[in-house]
Amino acid sequence: MHMSRGTRGAVMAVCATLLLATSACGDDQPEEATAHQVRLYGTDGNMSNSYAEELGDRANLVDGMKGTTPLTPLPEDFKKRLLSVDPKLDGFLYAAESYDAVVISALAAEVAGTTDPAAIARQIVGVTNTGTRCGTVAQCLRLIREGKDIEYRSVSITRAGFTDVGEPATASYATLHFDGQQLNDAKTEFVGAGDESAASNKRPPRGNTSSADGPLVIGGLLPKTGDLAIAYPPLAAGAALAIKEINAAGGVLGEEVVWVDGDDGTNPAIAKATVARHVDGGVHVIIGAGGSGISAAVLEDVVKAGRILFSPSNTAANLTEVDDRGLYFRTAPPDGLQGRALADVILRDGPQKIAIVARKDSYGEGLQGIVRAELERAGFGGDKVKLLGYQPGEDANAAPIDFSAGAKEIKDFGADAVLIIGFGESAAVVRALADANVPLAALANS
Repeated sequence: MHMSRGTRGAVMAVCATLLLATSACGDDQPEEATAHQVRLYGTDGNMSNSYAEELGDRANLVDGMKGTTPLTPLPEDFKKRLLSVDPKLDGFLYAAESYDAVVISALAAEVAGTTDPAAIARQIVGVTNTGTRCGTVAQCLRLIREGKDIEYRSVSITRAGFTDVGEPATASYATLHFDGQQLNDAKTEFVGAGDESAASNKRPPRGNTSSADGPLVIGGLLPKTGDLAIAYPPLAAGAALAIKEINAAGGVLGEEVVWVDGDDGTNPAIAKATVARHVDGGVHVIIGAGGSGISAAVLEDVVKAGRILFSPSNTAANLTEVDDRGLYFRTAPPDGLQGRALADVILRDGPQKIAIVARKDSYGEGLQGIVRAELERAGFGGDKVKLLGYQPGEDANAAPIDFSAGAKEIKDFGADAVLIIGFGESAAVVRALADANVPLAALANS
């Protein structure tokens, strides 16, 4: 199906406006979409090899699925170091962000000269923006011990440091492609987003010189179980590698950093219980939660206890303005940037009608709204975009979601593109679409 002049113009306008131009923008033609095929698109919560495993013997349904995720081109050396702590890793989603969250916390404590969470929090933004640039744990710690300010750059923090509110000023996004039941790394495309001028230029207060208050204790609040468990292995590997390398470089304030494991369960109740254990156990910095909605649910508890919550994978835009008393940080960029990248990916294929299915939480509904707004800017009004949602289960043992009614709505709507915003549980949406005889591109090509 060839794009009309109006639709093609809208795509080019989006590319120019969003500064997300790729080889698909300009005079190149979009990928052809067969009239009766429906393309699937995903986001950072489901664009991983583990997602195909959620579909079991129907894993072929993801063939041809595309999606975006915050991701920088990872150096081969970094991948090898990750595999040294977990040889079974089959993906690296958010591993770099997890590594950097732990490293930045340690560097901030070294600068602060104390393990007091409030003092550490005051240094976190500064270690990414002020002073001599350094790119390894050992190099950064050596500079700090020499009394120098640093500007940390590493695997996920590359072009610019943190903003005043403690999140990346710039980001790199990858467009991922499923070929069969696996992501094809050879097709991965990278594009930069964000504004370097948004990075903070405030100088942090000088740290203390005393280090006599015990070791820095960092606790995990990562999704070992629940809907986001598919993302746990690389998150855990990134944190483990950081702890290993920090301690190999002499630890923090003369003592080895202590890691205390913890599960967020992709569930507020489980996450709250883990936070309570960490507080009772003397944890200073909590790395997590995995999902934005889980962090939003536990943040009040963390702040009340005077601890730091530092997430490697929260992307909900509304967390930028959350009332955190300066104790919440993230290495993952906000979804305002990902929404633009997603809209660009979808529009390049020249769809006529788009359905956006999102899990009902701050992550899903927030990103759904951002993508819808970007599509509207490209000329896709209410008659061309359909929004649907589903309620995720409360825990890992909950019954699979029933999306049969939603699948019928999508079929009746005549969508030729379906964006699914969710975690592992959203595989039920894919199954429901196939069961409703929605003509998925994967089935047409099988």
